[in-house]
Amino acid sequence: MQLLWSGWTGYVAGLSISITPLTDPDYRPFSRRIAWLASDSDGNPVGSAFLRLNSKESLAHLSELELAVHPTERRRGIGSELLAVAAAAGREHEVRTILADATVESPGDHFLRSRGFTVGLTLIFARLSLSEASPAALSPAAPPGYRLESWSGVVSDELVETYADARTAMDDAPVGDISYGPEIWDVDRVRHVAKVVEDRGEHLLTVSAIEQATGKIVGFTELVVPADGKGDAQHYGTAVLPEHRGHGLSLWMKADCIRRTRSAYPDLAGLLTDTVDTNAPMQRINTALGYQETHRTHRYTLDLE
Repeated sequence: MQLLWSGWTGYVAGLSISITPLTDPDYRPFSRRIAWLASDSDGNPVGSAFLRLNSKESLAHLSELELAVHPTERRRGIGSELLAVAAAAGREHEVRTILADATVESPGDHFLRSRGFTVGLTLIFARLSLSEASPAALSPAAPPGYRLESWSGVVSDELVETYADARTAMDDAPVGDISYGPEIWDVDRVRHVAKVVEDRGEHLLTVSAIEQATGKIVGFTELVVPADGKGDAQHYGTAVLPEHRGHGLSLWMKADCIRRTRSAYPDLAGLLTDTVDTNAPMQRINTALGYQETHRTHRYTLDLE
């Protein structure tokens, strides 16, 4: 990543450490980042902080913090100073809450908790090794009254409206104590998100459940495969509209997605997923499909008001 020097430098009290604001060219359609570099007296980088600001009105109250200090430079106040300048910048941009992730029991976990952050939710990360996936687990019974439809990349014109409507199935997804605000999905956004993945060179696979009586999409699951078809792919969303839950659609869709992915990308090693720890139904589905927990992450919040 290219970081461009800006023109202001401050100093950590009692230490020959400078904090320099940087211009970060990582702009995205709905967000941008601001950044700071901590350096020692010889100009060696010892820490950094990135604050992602949301340009979408519904998310403008939230920002995401990434903060790192070199292990040998910790406990010298560098992290606290980087946090202070990031929080000040957040207030300048009318941010009300900073979010930050840290692996449970990691140094970052202890740092954030000691600096006034509180746990908003806990994420469980899990992985399925495709070489060890059970054929029986990937062949659940088909729920009566529904059929599956899958596609790669951008959804077809025929299905785009019903797919956009089905995205509301995510509206009641567990978010812990974090207020994300309303998420609005329309046809343009559905197409835009798929195009972003395509422009990165990655492959977006979607499997949907369609109610046969109406022809409407009532559930979906998404998976993004690396450009070279190797390594691990990442699950995005899996959801079913409330009135169609309890029929095993999520398990059915996800199993079909796994089978299709393994067939289309034989060099792929595994699939990654993360689930809020209070989402017991999705945890049961992941366990049934053979996913193994790898670690847990706390998503912290810091109130700036």
